[in-house]
Amino acid sequence: MNVWRVTIVAAAVLGATLVLAFAADPAGTWLTEEGKATIRLADCGGALCGTILALKEPNDPQTGQPKLDKNNVDAGKRGRPIIGVQIVSGLKPDGVNKWSGDVYNPEDGKTYKGGITLPSAGTIKVQGCILGGVICKTSTWTRS
Repeated sequence: MNVWRVTIVAAAVLGATLVLAFAADPAGTWLTEEGKATIRLADCGGALCGTILALKEPNDPQTGQPKLDKNNVDAGKRGRPIIGVQIVSGLKPDGVNKWSGDVYNPEDGKTYKGGITLPSAGTIKVQGCILGGVICKTSTWTRS
């Protein structure tokens, strides 16, 4: 009977250790689902933020110049280069391997409530939602 207790306690300790070990840090460099952009997730004043580091196609094919944030709903930001734009901001812990905040989509120029989850150390799911979370879109990024 004592052997079973020791085995059960050892299994519980090992399981707790694995759970704690997997409470991963999403900080680092990530490649978006379609491979269009490289994003750096880092601490920004106590919250996570994500900034575009590089684009697969950094120049606008029509102008030959660096791509701009031309779809931004704020007309004053449409002339800024898309590289360097923060697309994930204000992410705060919201459970194990989950952070909630804002997600900016440069393709439509809008910011959505959403966040990220870390299903594995090498994969992150980024989600943006409308209508209070009723309709959401999720993209899977891989660590680069």
